[in-house]
Amino acid sequence: MIQELKVKNFLSFKDEVTFSFEATKDTFAEDYHVVEVAPGVRLLRFAMVYGANASGKSNLLQAMAFLRYFFFYQPENANEGTRTEPFLLDKATPSQPSEFELVFYVGETKYWYTLKLDMQQVYEEKLYIYKSVQPTLLFHRELSEGMSVIHFNPAAIRVSAAEREKISLECLRNMSVFAARDKVNTKIPDFDSAKNWLKSHLMPVIEPESKLFAYAESRNMENVQLHAHIIDFMRKADFNITDVSTEIVSNTVPDEYIDYIISRDDVPIQEKERMKQERTIKQRRTLFEHTVLDDLSSAKYTMNQYQESAGTIRTFGIETAIYECVNSESFLAIDEMESSLHPQLVKFILLNFFRNKSRSQLLVTTHYDPLLNEVTKQNDQRIFRKDSVWFTEKIASGHTDVYSLAEFRGLNRLSSIQKAYNQGNFGAFPQINL
Repeated sequence: MIQELKVKNFLSFKDEVTFSFEATKDTFAEDYHVVEVAPGVRLLRFAMVYGANASGKSNLLQAMAFLRYFFFYQPENANEGTRTEPFLLDKATPSQPSEFELVFYVGETKYWYTLKLDMQQVYEEKLYIYKSVQPTLLFHRELSEGMSVIHFNPAAIRVSAAEREKISLECLRNMSVFAARDKVNTKIPDFDSAKNWLKSHLMPVIEPESKLFAYAESRNMENVQLHAHIIDFMRKADFNITDVSTEIVSNTVPDEYIDYIISRDDVPIQEKERMKQERTIKQRRTLFEHTVLDDLSSAKYTMNQYQESAGTIRTFGIETAIYECVNSESFLAIDEMESSLHPQLVKFILLNFFRNKSRSQLLVTTHYDPLLNEVTKQNDQRIFRKDSVWFTEKIASGHTDVYSLAEFRGLNRLSSIQKAYNQGNFGAFPQINL
């Protein structure tokens, strides 16, 4: 699970900002919101970020997306760059490196990762492990005369001279040590535990324009339990959908399209041979079964994806992703959670997430402020914890500040967090000049 992310000189983050999943002493909904990953360490499963347009909400998610990409991307050469982007609204920062820190847990084991890089190369990269109160360095990577030099701590991990040299040779100046290590067939236990967790438990960011349908189709075909969950979820969400069926069908297309597909390198050889013989392409076809009252009796009708609403399709994709997140105990970020969704449906999706105990984590950005009142309801009827609410504030100089609702005093005396937010009491609110 992720404990903390620090970002500096990346997109709208000029100065260092810190985002944390660490829980306060609040005991509300402890069983579902909080996971004790190690003795005395309590991490939140959920957080939501509010802020004006262009305040940096999405950039917080993009910081995680960049790390997910950078950890394992293997460039063809050292001149491709790193794809980081510094803060541009300043004279000095474009020529300075971006900096990241990520603290995370694999089981009960704590890791601390640091990274310093610009658009061309990595200057420094470190990974620490906590086997006591103090961190132990696993590796330290630095730049020397334009080349990456990797130092493994012999007191912490065993790496032979040949393995160390091979990893160093594979590690181009614009890639991560994790990606270079993937090219070397060896075992480095503590190092690999961190690497494997980062590789398999950080899911892609879902954006408003993300095309989730093909992903949801594929996963629902492969996973019977997921398929049953989605049907039950859609029924409870009042879509009148009682079944979702996907099959593989063969379609005839123009010969020039077949020839184009055959020429591509990413198509398996076996599939190319089939296409040469049959001159067809295989595609998934998904139908949604709707059960409705027709002349006072129950009737069933089917509709394809193009006949369904944008909200239905987005719900199909988002709930599939959240199910995968919960069951694989992964981290998932969703930008503008309410996009194409009714507010009550957003609330239902989040409530459903909380009903499943897991070490999964969900981070969302949203403009839907009525959810803020769900942190002030009495008699344990609240949904969200105060420490799960974060804000991004656009400073006059153009950079982003990040802070938590839990930093404010007197919250228990407020009858409406939503009203206080709209009155500007927490900042992170658009200043519109009429």
